Amino acid sequence: MDRIDESRPFKPVNIAVLTVSDTRTLADDKSGDTLVERIKGAGHHLVDRAIVTDDIEHIRRRVTAWIQDPAIEVVITTGGTGVTGRDVTPEALKGLFEKEIEGFGETFRWISFQKIGTSTMQSRAVAGVAGGTYIFGLPGSPGACRDGWDDILKYQLDIRYRPCNFAELLPRLNEGKPPRSG
Repeated sequence: MDRIDESRPFKPVNIAVLTVSDTRTLADDKSGDTLVERIKGAGHHLVDRAIVTDDIEHIRRRVTAWIQDPAIEVVITTGGTGVTGRDVTPEALKGLFEKEIEGFGETFRWISFQKIGTSTMQSRAVAGVAGGTYIFGLPGSPGACRDGWDDILKYQLDIRYRPCNFAELLPRLNEGKPPRSG
């Protein structure tokens, strides 16, 4: 069932990608590469990309800088969503959210359950809004990035997706707030 309304023009979204890892570099970041390939393939703009260590303050500092950048509309993180002691991405991101989008994590785990069964419970995928910017936190495997993009974000960031999508709400995320400075 195709829910893309071809009568509406596509509008690219400006996206930044953050990999959270103590060991990866840009040379071997397969999860970040997976997201970048899909973002560009869908016609969106990759505005920035970075890697930070599994540290709440490092994650918050990078994501906050992107939230404050009016050229960035969406931040997608990969990594640090598990349950080990070093996995702190959800805590870092939730501390920034003005509004949490609970349905994103629920939907991600439902999709993941179809592929990996109950192991999906180990994922703490999260999403929210801060400063008029969408923030999505995905697990750190290339498969999880494929699932998150191919089955959720590809549609929700396409303004043509019906009956509704996140992209069409971008201009309204800061309703009632002072405008972001650039």
